[in-house]
Amino acid sequence: MYEAMGAGGLQDIAYDIAVDVAQIVAGTAAGRDAAVRTASFAGLRARQAVDAETAMQNESLIDGAQLLLLEAEGIESPLLEPLLARLGAMAEARGVSLIATVTPAQLDIATGLLPATAVVQCAPSDADRLGAALTARRAPVSRLHDGMRDQEALRMRRFQEEVARIADSLTRLTRSELPGRPATMRTEALAFRSESDSVETDAAEIRRVIRARRMRAEFFEGDLFADPAWDMLLDLYAAELEHRQISVSSLCIAAAVPPTTALRWIGTLNEAGLFDRKADPNDRRRAYIALSDTARRGMDRYIGAVKRAGLNLV
Repeated sequence: MYEAMGAGGLQDIAYDIAVDVAQIVAGTAAGRDAAVRTASFAGLRARQAVDAETAMQNESLIDGAQLLLLEAEGIESPLLEPLLARLGAMAEARGVSLIATVTPAQLDIATGLLPATAVVQCAPSDADRLGAALTARRAPVSRLHDGMRDQEALRMRRFQEEVARIADSLTRLTRSELPGRPATMRTEALAFRSESDSVETDAAEIRRVIRARRMRAEFFEGDLFADPAWDMLLDLYAAELEHRQISVSSLCIAAAVPPTTALRWIGTLNEAGLFDRKADPNDRRRAYIALSDTARRGMDRYIGAVKRAGLNLV
Protein backbone atom coordinates (compact mmCIF):
# COMPACT_ATOMS: atom_id res chain seq x y z
CA MET A 1 0.00 0.00 0.00
CA TYR A 2 1.14 3.53 -0.69
CA GLU A 3 0.12 6.79 0.96
CA ALA A 4 -0.95 9.65 -1.31
CA MET A 5 -0.42 13.07 0.22
CA GLY A 6 -1.54 15.26 -2.62
CA ALA A 7 -2.66 18.76 -3.43
CA GLY A 8 -6.25 19.79 -3.94
CA GLY A 9 -7.59 18.34 -0.69
CA LEU A 10 -7.12 14.64 -1.43
CA GLN A 11 -4.98 13.62 1.52
CA ASP A 12 -4.39 10.52 3.58
CA ILE A 13 -5.87 8.26 0.90
CA ALA A 14 -4.37 4.80 0.60
CA TYR A 15 -4.29 3.02 -2.70
CA ASP A 16 -2.85 -0.18 -4.12
CA ILE A 17 -0.40 -0.50 -6.96
CA ALA A 18 -2.31 0.58 -10.05
CA VAL A 19 -3.45 -2.18 -12.35
CA ASP A 20 -6.14 -0.41 -14.37
CA VAL A 21 -5.50 2.24 -16.98
CA ALA A 22 -7.06 5.68 -17.39
CA GLN A 23 -6.92 7.72 -20.58
CA ILE A 24 -7.15 11.48 -20.10
CA VAL A 25 -8.32 14.12 -22.58
CA ALA A 26 -7.90 17.64 -21.27
CA GLY A 27 -8.36 21.17 -22.53
CA THR A 28 -6.09 22.85 -19.97
CA ALA A 29 -2.99 22.00 -17.97
CA ALA A 30 -4.96 22.42 -14.73
CA GLY A 31 -7.60 19.98 -15.93
CA ARG A 32 -4.94 17.48 -16.96
CA ASP A 33 -3.26 17.70 -13.55
CA ALA A 34 -6.58 17.26 -11.73
CA ALA A 35 -7.40 14.17 -13.80
CA VAL A 36 -3.94 12.69 -13.23
CA ARG A 37 -4.31 13.16 -9.45
CA THR A 38 -7.76 11.62 -9.48
CA ALA A 39 -6.60 8.59 -11.46
CA SER A 40 -3.60 8.13 -9.18
CA PHE A 41 -5.61 8.32 -5.97
CA ALA A 42 -8.17 5.88 -7.40
CA GLY A 43 -5.40 3.38 -8.08
CA LEU A 44 -5.29 3.75 -11.85
CA ARG A 45 -2.27 4.22 -14.07
CA ALA A 46 -2.79 7.35 -16.14
CA ARG A 47 -1.54 7.37 -19.69
CA GLN A 48 -0.07 10.53 -21.10
CA ALA A 49 -2.89 13.03 -21.43
CA VAL A 50 -3.86 14.20 -24.93
CA ASP A 51 -5.56 17.35 -26.16
CA ALA A 52 -8.89 17.50 -27.96
CA GLU A 53 -7.40 17.63 -31.47
CA THR A 54 -5.30 14.52 -30.84
CA ALA A 55 -8.28 12.70 -29.34
CA MET A 56 -10.35 13.40 -32.46
CA GLN A 57 -7.72 11.80 -34.69
CA ASN A 58 -6.73 8.80 -32.57
CA GLU A 59 -8.77 5.71 -33.46
CA SER A 60 -7.16 3.59 -30.74
CA LEU A 61 -7.37 6.24 -28.02
CA ILE A 62 -9.05 4.08 -25.39
CA ASP A 63 -7.81 0.65 -26.43
CA GLY A 64 -6.86 -1.23 -23.26
CA ALA A 65 -8.20 1.49 -20.96
CA GLN A 66 -10.79 0.95 -18.23
CA LEU A 67 -11.62 4.62 -17.69
CA LEU A 68 -11.76 7.71 -19.90
CA LEU A 69 -11.47 11.07 -18.13
CA LEU A 70 -12.48 14.16 -20.10
CA GLU A 71 -11.64 17.61 -18.71
CA ALA A 72 -13.63 19.83 -21.05
CA GLU A 73 -12.73 23.27 -19.73
CA GLY A 74 -10.80 25.20 -22.34
CA ILE A 75 -12.19 23.24 -25.29
CA GLU A 76 -14.14 25.58 -27.56
CA SER A 77 -17.65 24.68 -28.67
CA PRO A 78 -16.88 23.99 -32.37
CA LEU A 79 -14.47 21.25 -31.28
CA LEU A 80 -16.23 20.21 -28.08
CA GLU A 81 -19.44 19.06 -29.76
CA PRO A 82 -17.87 16.52 -32.14
CA LEU A 83 -15.44 15.48 -29.41
CA LEU A 84 -18.27 14.67 -26.99
CA ALA A 85 -20.12 12.69 -29.63
CA ARG A 86 -16.99 10.81 -30.62
CA LEU A 87 -15.76 9.98 -27.11
CA GLY A 88 -19.25 9.01 -25.98
CA ALA A 89 -19.69 6.63 -28.90
CA MET A 90 -16.22 5.12 -28.44
CA ALA A 91 -16.68 4.58 -24.70
CA GLU A 92 -20.13 3.05 -25.13
CA ALA A 93 -19.07 0.76 -27.98
CA ARG A 94 -16.02 -0.55 -26.12
CA GLY A 95 -17.50 -0.71 -22.63
CA VAL A 96 -15.16 1.90 -21.16
CA SER A 97 -16.39 4.07 -18.29
CA LEU A 98 -16.46 7.78 -19.17
CA ILE A 99 -16.33 10.65 -16.68
CA ALA A 100 -16.69 14.12 -18.20
CA THR A 101 -15.92 17.20 -16.12
CA VAL A 102 -17.46 20.28 -17.73
CA THR A 103 -18.06 23.95 -17.03
CA PRO A 104 -21.56 25.29 -16.31
CA ALA A 105 -21.71 26.69 -19.86
CA GLN A 106 -20.91 23.23 -21.29
CA LEU A 107 -23.35 21.30 -19.12
CA ASP A 108 -26.34 21.15 -21.44
CA ILE A 109 -24.23 20.23 -24.46
CA ALA A 110 -22.49 17.47 -22.52
CA THR A 111 -25.68 15.93 -21.14
CA GLY A 112 -27.28 16.16 -24.57
CA LEU A 113 -24.47 14.52 -26.53
CA LEU A 114 -23.01 12.00 -24.11
CA PRO A 115 -24.68 8.62 -23.56
CA ALA A 116 -26.69 8.01 -20.41
CA THR A 117 -23.94 5.71 -19.15
CA ALA A 118 -21.45 8.59 -18.92
CA VAL A 119 -20.92 10.43 -15.64
CA VAL A 120 -21.07 14.21 -16.05
CA GLN A 121 -19.56 16.42 -13.36
CA CYS A 122 -19.67 20.19 -13.06
CA ALA A 123 -17.43 22.06 -10.61
CA PRO A 124 -16.76 18.84 -8.68
CA SER A 125 -14.95 18.75 -5.36
CA ASP A 126 -11.95 16.48 -5.00
CA ALA A 127 -14.16 14.03 -3.10
CA ASP A 128 -16.64 14.09 -6.00
CA ARG A 129 -13.85 13.35 -8.48
CA LEU A 130 -12.45 10.51 -6.43
CA GLY A 131 -15.87 9.03 -5.70
CA ALA A 132 -16.78 8.97 -9.39
CA ALA A 133 -13.47 7.35 -10.33
CA LEU A 134 -13.70 4.73 -7.60
CA THR A 135 -17.27 3.92 -8.58
CA ALA A 136 -16.29 3.62 -12.25
CA ARG A 137 -13.47 1.31 -11.31
CA ARG A 138 -15.76 -0.58 -8.91
CA ALA A 139 -13.20 -0.19 -6.15
CA PRO A 140 -14.26 -1.16 -2.61
CA VAL A 141 -15.08 1.61 -0.18
CA SER A 142 -12.46 0.20 2.19
CA ARG A 143 -9.79 1.74 -0.02
CA LEU A 144 -10.46 4.98 1.85
CA HIS A 145 -9.17 5.72 5.32
CA ASP A 146 -11.72 5.62 8.12
CA GLY A 147 -12.43 9.36 8.25
CA MET A 148 -13.28 9.90 4.60
CA ARG A 149 -14.80 6.42 4.27
CA ASP A 150 -17.25 7.02 7.10
CA GLN A 151 -18.14 10.51 5.90
CA GLU A 152 -18.70 9.48 2.30
CA ALA A 153 -20.54 6.30 3.29
CA LEU A 154 -22.87 8.32 5.51
CA ARG A 155 -23.53 10.86 2.76
CA MET A 156 -24.30 8.17 0.20
CA ARG A 157 -26.49 6.23 2.65
CA ARG A 158 -28.55 9.32 3.41
CA PHE A 159 -28.72 10.13 -0.28
CA GLN A 160 -29.97 6.66 -1.20
CA GLU A 161 -32.41 6.52 1.71
CA GLU A 162 -33.96 9.87 0.78
CA VAL A 163 -34.39 8.87 -2.85
CA ALA A 164 -35.91 5.56 -1.80
CA ARG A 165 -38.28 7.35 0.57
CA ILE A 166 -39.47 9.76 -2.11
CA ALA A 167 -39.86 7.02 -4.70
CA ASP A 168 -41.80 4.87 -2.24
CA SER A 169 -44.06 7.75 -1.22
CA LEU A 170 -44.90 8.69 -4.79
CA THR A 171 -45.45 5.06 -5.71
CA ARG A 172 -47.92 4.67 -2.84
CA LEU A 173 -49.74 7.77 -4.03
CA THR A 174 -50.27 6.23 -7.45
CA ARG A 175 -51.42 2.74 -6.55
CA SER A 176 -54.80 3.26 -8.17
CA GLU A 177 -53.40 1.24 -11.08
CA LEU A 178 -53.19 -1.90 -8.94
CA PRO A 179 -56.12 -4.28 -9.60
CA GLY A 180 -58.64 -4.83 -6.82
CA ARG A 181 -57.50 -1.90 -4.71
CA PRO A 182 -59.36 1.37 -4.22
CA ALA A 183 -57.38 4.41 -5.21
CA THR A 184 -56.74 6.06 -1.88
CA MET A 185 -54.29 8.36 -0.18
CA ARG A 186 -53.73 8.04 3.53
CA THR A 187 -52.30 10.11 6.31
CA GLU A 188 -52.29 9.05 9.95
CA ALA A 189 -55.71 10.64 10.49
CA LEU A 190 -57.40 10.90 7.10
CA ALA A 191 -57.96 8.88 3.94
CA PHE A 192 -58.74 10.60 0.63
CA ARG A 193 -60.27 9.00 -2.42
CA SER A 194 -58.11 9.76 -5.44
CA GLU A 195 -60.94 9.28 -7.93
CA SER A 196 -62.13 12.74 -6.99
CA ASP A 197 -58.67 14.29 -6.72
CA SER A 198 -58.47 17.71 -8.29
CA VAL A 199 -55.51 19.99 -7.77
CA GLU A 200 -56.54 23.61 -7.61
CA THR A 201 -53.16 25.19 -7.91
CA ASP A 202 -51.15 27.12 -10.45
CA ALA A 203 -47.51 27.74 -11.27
CA ALA A 204 -47.48 31.03 -9.36
CA GLU A 205 -48.40 29.24 -6.13
CA ILE A 206 -45.66 26.64 -6.61
CA ARG A 207 -43.15 29.38 -7.41
CA ARG A 208 -44.08 31.15 -4.15
CA VAL A 209 -43.37 27.94 -2.27
CA ILE A 210 -39.98 27.68 -3.99
CA ARG A 211 -39.15 31.32 -3.16
CA ALA A 212 -40.09 30.78 0.48
CA ARG A 213 -37.81 27.74 0.63
CA ARG A 214 -34.93 29.75 -0.85
CA MET A 215 -35.41 32.58 1.67
CA ARG A 216 -34.38 30.28 4.51
CA ALA A 217 -30.78 30.57 3.34
CA GLU A 218 -30.88 34.30 4.20
CA PHE A 219 -31.33 33.49 7.86
CA PHE A 220 -29.79 30.05 8.31
CA GLU A 221 -26.90 28.13 6.83
CA GLY A 222 -28.21 26.90 3.47
CA ASP A 223 -26.83 23.37 3.88
CA LEU A 224 -29.11 22.81 6.88
CA PHE A 225 -32.11 22.69 4.55
CA ALA A 226 -30.61 21.07 1.47
CA ASP A 227 -33.38 19.00 -0.11
CA PRO A 228 -32.49 18.81 -3.81
CA ALA A 229 -34.89 16.02 -4.72
CA TRP A 230 -37.96 17.94 -3.51
CA ASP A 231 -36.70 21.26 -4.88
CA MET A 232 -36.32 19.71 -8.32
CA LEU A 233 -39.73 18.04 -8.16
CA LEU A 234 -41.31 21.39 -7.30
CA ASP A 235 -39.47 23.19 -10.09
CA LEU A 236 -40.43 20.60 -12.70
CA TYR A 237 -44.03 20.63 -11.52
CA ALA A 238 -44.21 24.42 -11.81
CA ALA A 239 -42.57 24.30 -15.24
CA GLU A 240 -45.14 21.76 -16.40
CA LEU A 241 -47.97 24.05 -15.28
CA GLU A 242 -46.24 26.85 -17.23
CA HIS A 243 -45.85 24.59 -20.29
CA ARG A 244 -42.08 25.13 -20.20
CA GLN A 245 -39.26 22.68 -20.75
CA ILE A 246 -36.41 22.55 -18.25
CA SER A 247 -32.82 21.93 -19.26
CA VAL A 248 -30.36 20.01 -17.13
CA SER A 249 -28.45 23.17 -16.22
CA SER A 250 -31.63 24.97 -15.14
CA LEU A 251 -32.66 22.03 -12.98
CA CYS A 252 -29.22 21.99 -11.34
CA ILE A 253 -29.73 25.63 -10.36
CA ALA A 254 -33.19 24.83 -8.97
CA ALA A 255 -31.69 22.10 -6.76
CA ALA A 256 -29.77 24.74 -4.77
CA VAL A 257 -26.80 22.42 -4.23
CA PRO A 258 -23.43 22.16 -6.00
CA PRO A 259 -23.83 21.16 -9.68
CA THR A 260 -22.22 17.75 -9.38
CA THR A 261 -24.44 16.91 -6.40
CA ALA A 262 -27.48 17.98 -8.42
CA LEU A 263 -26.37 15.81 -11.34
CA ARG A 264 -26.13 12.78 -9.07
CA TRP A 265 -29.66 13.41 -7.84
CA ILE A 266 -30.96 13.82 -11.38
CA GLY A 267 -29.42 10.48 -12.34
CA THR A 268 -30.78 8.73 -9.28
CA LEU A 269 -34.29 10.16 -9.63
CA ASN A 270 -34.26 9.18 -13.28
CA GLU A 271 -33.31 5.61 -12.33
CA ALA A 272 -36.06 5.65 -9.67
CA GLY A 273 -38.62 6.36 -12.39
CA LEU A 274 -39.48 9.88 -11.23
CA PHE A 275 -37.71 11.85 -13.98
CA ASP A 276 -37.74 11.41 -17.73
CA ARG A 277 -34.81 12.60 -19.81
CA LYS A 278 -35.91 13.77 -23.24
CA ALA A 279 -33.76 14.87 -26.15
CA ASP A 280 -34.65 18.12 -27.89
CA PRO A 281 -35.91 17.02 -31.33
CA ASN A 282 -34.73 20.33 -32.81
CA ASP A 283 -31.27 20.36 -31.23
CA ARG A 284 -29.48 17.12 -30.44
CA ARG A 285 -27.06 19.03 -28.23
CA ARG A 286 -29.73 19.66 -25.62
CA ALA A 287 -31.59 17.36 -23.26
CA TYR A 288 -34.60 18.23 -21.14
CA ILE A 289 -35.77 16.76 -17.85
CA ALA A 290 -39.48 16.24 -17.15
CA LEU A 291 -41.59 14.58 -14.49
CA SER A 292 -42.51 11.00 -15.23
CA ASP A 293 -46.17 10.04 -15.23
CA THR A 294 -45.68 8.45 -11.81
CA ALA A 295 -44.12 11.58 -10.35
CA ARG A 296 -46.75 13.84 -11.91
CA ARG A 297 -49.63 11.83 -10.47
CA GLY A 298 -47.91 11.70 -7.11
CA MET A 299 -47.45 15.48 -7.05
CA ASP A 300 -51.07 16.05 -8.08
CA ARG A 301 -52.39 13.83 -5.32
CA TYR A 302 -50.00 15.11 -2.69
CA ILE A 303 -50.95 18.73 -3.35
CA GLY A 304 -54.64 17.81 -3.40
CA ALA A 305 -54.31 16.02 -0.06
CA VAL A 306 -52.44 18.93 1.53
CA LYS A 307 -55.07 21.42 0.41
CA ARG A 308 -58.00 19.32 1.58
CA ALA A 309 -56.31 18.97 4.96
CA GLY A 310 -56.12 22.78 5.21
CA LEU A 311 -52.31 22.75 5.24
CA ASN A 312 -49.78 24.87 3.40
CA LEU A 313 -47.41 23.56 0.76
CA VAL A 314 -43.80 23.58 1.88
